[in-house]
Amino acid sequence: MGDYQQQIKQGLAALKARDPANAARYLSEASKTAPPSDMPWIALGNAQLSLGRNGEAETAIDAQLELAPRDVGALLLKGWLREQADDTRAAVSFYRAALNQAAISGTPPALQQLHEHAAIYAEQANDGFESHLLASLGTDLSPVMTEALELLTGRRQLFLQEPSVFYYPGLPQKRFYDPADFPWLEPMLALLPEMQEELHSVMAEGANGFAPYVHRPQNRPAPNNPLLDNEAWTAFHFWRDGDVVAENAMRCPATMKALSHAPMPQIAGRSPNAHWSRLLPGAHITPHTGMLNTRLICHIPIKTAPHCWLRVGSETRGWEEGKPLLFDDSINHEAKNEGDQERVVLLFEIWRPEIDAADREAIGRIFQAIGEFQ
Repeated sequence: MGDYQQQIKQGLAALKARDPANAARYLSEASKTAPPSDMPWIALGNAQLSLGRNGEAETAIDAQLELAPRDVGALLLKGWLREQADDTRAAVSFYRAALNQAAISGTPPALQQLHEHAAIYAEQANDGFESHLLASLGTDLSPVMTEALELLTGRRQLFLQEPSVFYYPGLPQKRFYDPADFPWLEPMLALLPEMQEELHSVMAEGANGFAPYVHRPQNRPAPNNPLLDNEAWTAFHFWRDGDVVAENAMRCPATMKALSHAPMPQIAGRSPNAHWSRLLPGAHITPHTGMLNTRLICHIPIKTAPHCWLRVGSETRGWEEGKPLLFDDSINHEAKNEGDQERVVLLFEIWRPEIDAADREAIGRIFQAIGEFQ
């Protein structure tokens, strides 16, 4: 037993002295009798690499990966060896595994340069892979197939429903819905000029009735939100937690008439909820998810603004005159006004169309029970 320990000691000393030939000789001899767990396989691999013996180096690195499959150094060296063998797919696979693990446990300082090379190589290989796929498939693809290809190549991130409170299983993972599928929007849009005039009147009176959307609730912790009590994002409520806000409703009869066409949930103490949502220049509603996936959020643009956008999952849209947006807010989303004009939308919630009447009623009872619990 002492022989292999002495050989390992001599081999490591030779490697430190920049003598790869003796390092490889001593460590190779040690590997014949040493238990695999006692062997410095990466040291042997580095010695063999210095001598240009890539095959022997890979054998040593493979032995280390048998013992420690997530060893960052071994994964990086294995990737480099596969790269030298022109095995691009394997090289990328090992490089990506190394990069993912390094994000958790770090990279050995001596391999930092190889870590940086791995990141560049993997990105370039991904570009080549994407070009190969596009050359094979062509660019005349449907929007769905284009997205699928971008997910495959890492150009787009996958976002799924992640409601913070209540999850209803089996619903389609759909970011935006087509307004044409909701015929009740037509009579609402017919009232758009009157709603715009009502907004103009309210703003002419000093925007009285608008208040920060993110506020401090009574007897509850303050939300951890950078827009807490911030006038950059304000709301003018028509319905709030199931009750009409009488003063605002009286000032805006056309808007209330428009909302009467929408199939808003009716849950005592919870909904309907409907308000003008006003976003000032520079305001950023940071990424978040809604409380439940049983509703859609609807936006009817009342006052559009350039350079103002809404991202839902991996898809970003702007607000256009006369074009509602309907989206699933249980998917990660954010909004930002990067222009120099304010944006105002009429925001309200509706039931997801896939949920039948019986389950809607049951969901309503769940939230009524939650509200009644003391």
